[in-house]
Amino acid sequence: MRIGLLTEGGYPYATGESIWCDRLVRGLTAHEFELYALSLSARQEEGGRVDLPRHVRRVRTAPLWAPEDDGRTYGRRERRHFAGHFRELVTGMCAEGGGGETADLFGEGLYGLAELARERGGLHAALRSELAVRTLESACRAPGARRGAAAATVPDYLTFVDRLERALRPLSLDWYGEDGLAAVDLCHAASGGSAALPGLLAKRFFGTPLLVTEYGVQLRAHYLAATEAPDSDPVRALLAAFHGRLAGEIYRQAALLTPGNTHARRWQERCGADRAKLRTVYPGMESERFTEVGEDEESGDPATLVWVGRVEPAKDLIALLHAFAEIRKAQPEVRLRVIAAPVREPGAEAYLAHCRALAAQLFPDEAPGAHAVGENPVTFEEIGGPEAPTLAEAYASGAVVVLSSVVEGFPITLVEAMFCARATVSTDVGAVVEVIGGTGLVVPPRNPRALADACLALLRDPERRYRLGAAARARALELFTVEQNLAAFRGIYLELLSHSPVRRPAAEGVPFARPAEAYVPGSWADRPVTAGAGDADA
Repeated sequence: MRIGLLTEGGYPYATGESIWCDRLVRGLTAHEFELYALSLSARQEEGGRVDLPRHVRRVRTAPLWAPEDDGRTYGRRERRHFAGHFRELVTGMCAEGGGGETADLFGEGLYGLAELARERGGLHAALRSELAVRTLESACRAPGARRGAAAATVPDYLTFVDRLERALRPLSLDWYGEDGLAAVDLCHAASGGSAALPGLLAKRFFGTPLLVTEYGVQLRAHYLAATEAPDSDPVRALLAAFHGRLAGEIYRQAALLTPGNTHARRWQERCGADRAKLRTVYPGMESERFTEVGEDEESGDPATLVWVGRVEPAKDLIALLHAFAEIRKAQPEVRLRVIAAPVREPGAEAYLAHCRALAAQLFPDEAPGAHAVGENPVTFEEIGGPEAPTLAEAYASGAVVVLSSVVEGFPITLVEAMFCARATVSTDVGAVVEVIGGTGLVVPPRNPRALADACLALLRDPERRYRLGAAARARALELFTVEQNLAAFRGIYLELLSHSPVRRPAAEGVPFARPAEAYVPGSWADRPVTAGAGDADA
């Protein structure tokens, strides 16, 4: 089977969310893969790509960040076609409510623009033209338009059409020929949003089935990022409307959706995904590197709490430090190790400095630093440093692992702690409850008192820590390994292909290259299910 793997800002680039895609490609060696990747920045492209296995036949990339003008402009007839399709797109986008008619209008506009780009090119200039701005203004001011869109002004229109052109750039790519997506058996989008757009067009143009996997829902990520962007409220409203409509169209056209957890599944259902198309597939994680720690019952300082993750406000280290101050009042010998991932998010240094200052304020006689654990009640360290050279050793250093986030998708650090047979205390966000499954303590977010009480309960009860840690490791090995992930997608690929017509000739000399059903006269896939022989005789 030939799989077209569609990514945005990840695989095969060395930076980005690419680990699970790499494991998938390397694990399913019986299939051929073609990669269609959208890059997000020049820095990402300069970082290079990962080494790819031999069964990756082709890699095609395109930037979403750089100007991509093909130099074409439209004549009068083409402008008329563009105006009609763009009007459908923005009218369906700006209309209040999410009914079928507005969704259909948005979809027809989207596919109309794609067909125009495929035949004539020129979308870059058209989407940034005065005609596009005037059409958008009319849609925003039409009766029944969203309240946020109706408040937009000319600067808002200009900002939005710039963002829209970048988001719709996959419509203008040269990926839709016989040497591209027309030749694949299945499109597998590694996320929603722009990454899935080529898959939508492959289904539209060639009937190729589309599989969409979301371990972090793209629409949710957009909403979270929009709160920190310096955009005006009308621009935020227009972007939210576009991404919401696009997500709905992707979910409607996909043959199957594989959310990474129930939290993501609920988001997809709220955006209109059909429950019959949803199948949860947990991300696969390597468990072998944590085996030694997980099987060592004696590892871990019983008076040490460990936090591991990216340093960012969503992880709420502030609440953790306040909780630790309460813990120290009850048990002065307890220590806290804050161990950060080496890759820092923008603004992480300022947030880390704020956390250090707070720790110094909370423990004035024991100014925390980044030295030996025994010297300070709080240490700020980094994976790869002298005290935590590996992730496994970071988790092994304490008896209890804490997750204090206020926003979380699939909690990877929590699963790693479970592989290490560690008792955990987590906040009830994202997929935490689903992942932990009763093998750890869960408290409300932004509640330092509850966090402190849960940590103290485990610090005071070594037998309970052992029981919870052993149960957590067993659960993680059953649900969250690479093997279970590969087995799930292996079956899904075969299932989707079995329901799709044969669209390219079988390879010469390959036994059973075409299924037996392909030789039965008529359209086998479209035949209705008939009663069995026993029912017919009755």
